[in-house]
Amino acid sequence: MNPLTMALALLAALSNAAASVLQRRAATDEPEGGRGMRQAIRWLAGVLRRPHWLAGAGFLALSTALQASALALGSLSVVQPLLVTELLFTLAVGSVVFHRRPDRRTWLAFMALAVGLALFLGGADPSPGRSTAAPGRWLLTGVSLLGAVVLLVAVSRPVRGAPRAALLGMASAVSFAATAALLKEVTGRVARDPGTVLAQWPPYATVGAGAIAFLLLQSALRAGTLTASQPALTLGDALTSVVLGAVLFEEQIALGVRVLPEVTGVVLIGVGSIGLANAPSVRGAWDSASSTHNGADPGSPEPAPQRP
Repeated sequence: MNPLTMALALLAALSNAAASVLQRRAATDEPEGGRGMRQAIRWLAGVLRRPHWLAGAGFLALSTALQASALALGSLSVVQPLLVTELLFTLAVGSVVFHRRPDRRTWLAFMALAVGLALFLGGADPSPGRSTAAPGRWLLTGVSLLGAVVLLVAVSRPVRGAPRAALLGMASAVSFAATAALLKEVTGRVARDPGTVLAQWPPYATVGAGAIAFLLLQSALRAGTLTASQPALTLGDALTSVVLGAVLFEEQIALGVRVLPEVTGVVLIGVGSIGLANAPSVRGAWDSASSTHNGADPGSPEPAPQRP
């Protein structure tokens, strides 16, 4: 694995974490306007004007540039799983923004995530694969991805709170993985023939998929706390990207005896994510801006605010 690819991917994860925390801060600052499309549009318009959201948008743009650079140098199966570290960075950045100290149980959960990621990537050792997808594979893959997103959104509609945030986070994850795969396709085509890439479909599909992912992310942030949406978002992105890397770009992961550390790594990542979602310091409204305004003890968990 190219060290520069890994460094760029980790910086992209840090920028993504900063974007998520700052935009979540803007979401908690904006009063809930009730249900319905008109209220949702009014709420989103208010959020878009807040300084925290604008700063988050800047970090999101920076993350996209870093991610594109990493994908141009390395495989999708390496870059996207490294973005799991966004969870660790989210905790670190969130602790500063929301003035809440994570407890030992939370850090142990993140240690499980870090060790799990190291085991998975070390055991899998993904191959570089192709720089662009094999001919004819994008159509069926694209239809499958769109179907998965539509299904997740449909299932999320009748539920509220953490389940809705998790489902929308997963839908956003699939969309972000698709965006990353399309971005890799674009960078591969630019390297081969930069003069004609704008006359082809991938750049515009990338923008479309990215816009869908962005809107789904905003919906996930509105539906519940980061502890509900963030694990689904980052883990879903990583796992979907490994599948897309194999299907589209013929990236291979090592099997045989290496399956054991790979499976162990995936299990540890799952355990770490569950531990994060249930850790006392983040289980409540650790990312609720209201707790930073009322003089509450930043080290103590509070019940999550009830949304109408």
